[in-house]
Amino acid sequence: MSRIRSAETTRAAILDAARIRFGAEGYERTTMRAVAGDVGVDAAMVVRYFKTKDALFAEAATFELRLPDLRGLAPEDLAAALMPTFFDVWEDDGTFLSLLRASATSSVAAQTMLAVFVDQVSPALTAITPDRHGDRAALAGSQILGLAFSRYVLRVPPLVKMTHAEVVEWVGPTLTRYLTGIIV
Repeated sequence: MSRIRSAETTRAAILDAARIRFGAEGYERTTMRAVAGDVGVDAAMVVRYFKTKDALFAEAATFELRLPDLRGLAPEDLAAALMPTFFDVWEDDGTFLSLLRASATSSVAAQTMLAVFVDQVSPALTAITPDRHGDRAALAGSQILGLAFSRYVLRVPPLVKMTHAEVVEWVGPTLTRYLTGIIV
Protein backbone atom coordinates (compact mmCIF):
# COMPACT_ATOMS: atom_id res chain seq x y z
CA MET A 1 0.00 0.00 0.00
CA SER A 2 1.53 3.31 -1.04
CA ARG A 3 1.58 6.33 1.20
CA ILE A 4 -0.54 9.30 0.29
CA ARG A 5 1.59 12.40 0.19
CA SER A 6 0.66 15.99 -0.23
CA ALA A 7 2.61 18.14 -2.68
CA GLU A 8 4.08 20.08 0.23
CA THR A 9 5.15 16.92 2.06
CA THR A 10 6.70 15.43 -1.09
CA ARG A 11 8.56 18.65 -1.87
CA ALA A 12 9.89 18.82 1.72
CA ALA A 13 10.98 15.17 1.57
CA ILE A 14 12.83 15.82 -1.69
CA LEU A 15 14.63 18.80 -0.12
CA ASP A 16 15.58 16.75 2.95
CA ALA A 17 16.89 13.92 0.78
CA ALA A 18 18.79 16.39 -1.40
CA ARG A 19 20.48 17.95 1.64
CA ILE A 20 21.63 14.54 2.83
CA ARG A 21 22.76 13.46 -0.64
CA PHE A 22 24.60 16.73 -1.42
CA GLY A 23 26.25 16.57 2.01
CA ALA A 24 27.40 12.98 1.60
CA GLU A 25 28.31 12.94 -2.09
CA GLY A 26 28.86 16.57 -3.01
CA TYR A 27 27.27 18.54 -5.78
CA GLU A 28 28.89 16.82 -8.76
CA ARG A 29 28.07 13.22 -7.80
CA THR A 30 24.51 13.88 -6.64
CA THR A 31 21.85 13.20 -9.24
CA MET A 32 18.20 14.12 -9.29
CA ARG A 33 17.43 10.44 -9.95
CA ALA A 34 19.30 9.41 -6.77
CA VAL A 35 17.44 12.01 -4.71
CA ALA A 36 14.15 10.78 -6.15
CA GLY A 37 15.09 7.21 -5.27
CA ASP A 38 15.86 8.22 -1.69
CA VAL A 39 12.34 9.62 -1.37
CA GLY A 40 10.64 6.84 -3.31
CA VAL A 41 9.33 9.02 -6.11
CA ASP A 42 9.99 9.14 -9.82
CA ALA A 43 12.77 11.47 -11.00
CA ALA A 44 10.15 13.36 -13.01
CA MET A 45 8.64 14.46 -9.68
CA VAL A 46 11.92 16.09 -8.66
CA VAL A 47 12.08 17.83 -12.03
CA ARG A 48 8.46 18.94 -11.63
CA TYR A 49 9.20 20.69 -8.33
CA PHE A 50 12.72 21.98 -8.97
CA LYS A 51 13.32 21.96 -12.76
CA THR A 52 17.12 21.61 -12.57
CA LYS A 53 19.80 20.22 -10.28
CA ASP A 54 21.09 23.77 -9.79
CA ALA A 55 17.67 24.93 -8.60
CA LEU A 56 17.34 21.90 -6.30
CA PHE A 57 20.77 22.57 -4.84
CA ALA A 58 20.15 26.30 -4.42
CA GLU A 59 16.99 25.66 -2.43
CA ALA A 60 18.42 22.74 -0.46
CA ALA A 61 21.40 24.90 0.50
CA THR A 62 19.30 27.78 1.79
CA PHE A 63 19.50 28.33 5.52
CA GLU A 64 19.19 31.11 8.07
CA LEU A 65 22.11 31.70 10.43
CA ARG A 66 20.32 33.91 12.96
CA LEU A 67 23.51 35.56 14.14
CA PRO A 68 23.33 37.35 17.50
CA ASP A 69 23.43 41.12 17.78
CA LEU A 70 27.06 41.79 18.64
CA ARG A 71 26.74 45.54 19.15
CA GLY A 72 27.63 46.72 22.62
CA LEU A 73 29.59 43.61 23.57
CA ALA A 74 33.05 43.92 25.02
CA PRO A 75 35.66 42.87 22.43
CA GLU A 76 36.75 39.89 24.53
CA ASP A 77 33.14 38.57 24.52
CA LEU A 78 32.59 38.65 20.74
CA ALA A 79 33.77 35.12 19.92
CA ALA A 80 31.85 33.59 22.84
CA ALA A 81 28.68 35.27 21.57
CA LEU A 82 29.26 34.49 17.90
CA MET A 83 30.66 30.96 17.82
CA PRO A 84 27.68 29.04 19.32
CA THR A 85 25.64 29.99 16.25
CA PHE A 86 28.30 28.55 13.98
CA PHE A 87 28.68 25.39 16.07
CA ASP A 88 24.92 24.85 15.82
CA VAL A 89 24.97 25.25 12.04
CA TRP A 90 28.05 23.09 11.59
CA GLU A 91 26.95 20.29 13.89
CA ASP A 92 23.16 20.23 13.79
CA ASP A 93 22.30 21.29 10.25
CA GLY A 94 23.94 19.42 7.38
CA THR A 95 22.99 22.18 4.96
CA PHE A 96 26.01 24.36 5.68
CA LEU A 97 28.55 21.56 5.44
CA SER A 98 26.96 20.35 2.20
CA LEU A 99 27.29 23.84 0.83
CA LEU A 100 30.86 24.20 2.05
CA ARG A 101 31.95 20.91 0.46
CA ALA A 102 30.18 21.64 -2.79
CA SER A 103 31.45 25.22 -3.09
CA ALA A 104 34.90 23.91 -3.99
CA THR A 105 33.65 22.29 -7.20
CA SER A 106 30.40 24.03 -8.07
CA SER A 107 29.99 27.65 -9.11
CA VAL A 108 26.33 27.44 -8.04
CA ALA A 109 27.40 26.34 -4.55
CA ALA A 110 30.11 29.00 -4.40
CA GLN A 111 27.59 31.70 -5.35
CA THR A 112 25.16 30.38 -2.74
CA MET A 113 27.89 30.43 -0.08
CA LEU A 114 28.86 33.96 -1.09
CA ALA A 115 25.21 35.04 -0.82
CA VAL A 116 25.06 33.69 2.75
CA PHE A 117 28.15 35.72 3.57
CA VAL A 118 26.94 38.90 1.87
CA ASP A 119 23.35 38.73 3.13
CA GLN A 120 23.77 37.31 6.62
CA VAL A 121 27.32 37.25 7.94
CA SER A 122 28.75 40.50 6.64
CA PRO A 123 25.95 42.77 7.94
CA ALA A 124 26.21 41.28 11.44
CA LEU A 125 29.99 41.65 11.49
CA THR A 126 30.30 45.05 9.84
CA ALA A 127 27.88 46.47 12.44
CA ILE A 128 30.67 46.22 15.03
CA THR A 129 33.73 47.10 12.98
CA PRO A 130 35.37 50.49 13.52
CA ASP A 131 36.69 50.90 9.96
CA ARG A 132 37.43 48.94 6.77
CA HIS A 133 34.14 47.16 7.39
CA GLY A 134 34.20 44.84 4.38
CA ASP A 135 37.84 43.90 4.88
CA ARG A 136 37.34 43.09 8.54
CA ALA A 137 34.19 41.03 7.90
CA ALA A 138 35.91 39.15 5.07
CA LEU A 139 38.91 38.28 7.24
CA ALA A 140 36.68 37.09 10.08
CA GLY A 141 34.64 35.08 7.56
CA SER A 142 37.80 33.47 6.20
CA GLN A 143 38.77 32.40 9.73
CA ILE A 144 35.31 30.93 10.36
CA LEU A 145 35.15 29.12 7.01
CA GLY A 146 38.69 27.81 7.39
CA LEU A 147 37.88 26.51 10.84
CA ALA A 148 34.70 24.82 9.60
CA PHE A 149 36.51 23.23 6.68
CA SER A 150 39.43 22.03 8.82
CA ARG A 151 37.31 20.72 11.70
CA TYR A 152 34.31 19.24 9.89
CA VAL A 153 35.39 18.44 6.33
CA LEU A 154 39.10 17.60 6.59
CA ARG A 155 38.61 16.50 10.21
CA VAL A 156 42.06 17.63 11.37
CA PRO A 157 42.51 15.55 14.57
CA PRO A 158 43.57 18.30 17.03
CA LEU A 159 40.68 20.50 15.90
CA VAL A 160 38.18 17.66 16.09
CA LYS A 161 39.30 16.87 19.64
CA MET A 162 38.87 20.46 20.87
CA THR A 163 35.79 21.32 22.86
CA HIS A 164 33.70 24.30 21.84
CA ALA A 165 35.22 26.28 24.70
CA GLU A 166 38.74 25.46 23.52
CA VAL A 167 37.95 26.52 19.97
CA VAL A 168 36.53 29.81 21.22
CA GLU A 169 39.58 30.31 23.45
CA TRP A 170 42.01 29.76 20.55
CA VAL A 171 40.08 31.44 17.73
CA GLY A 172 38.50 34.22 19.77
CA PRO A 173 41.50 36.56 19.90
CA THR A 174 41.94 36.32 16.12
CA LEU A 175 38.28 37.08 15.44
CA THR A 176 38.41 39.97 17.89
CA ARG A 177 41.49 41.43 16.24
CA TYR A 178 40.00 41.05 12.76
CA LEU A 179 36.72 42.67 13.77
CA THR A 180 37.90 45.42 16.11
CA GLY A 181 41.64 45.82 15.69
CA ILE A 182 41.98 45.19 19.42
CA ILE A 183 44.39 42.51 20.57
CA VAL A 184 42.99 40.59 23.54
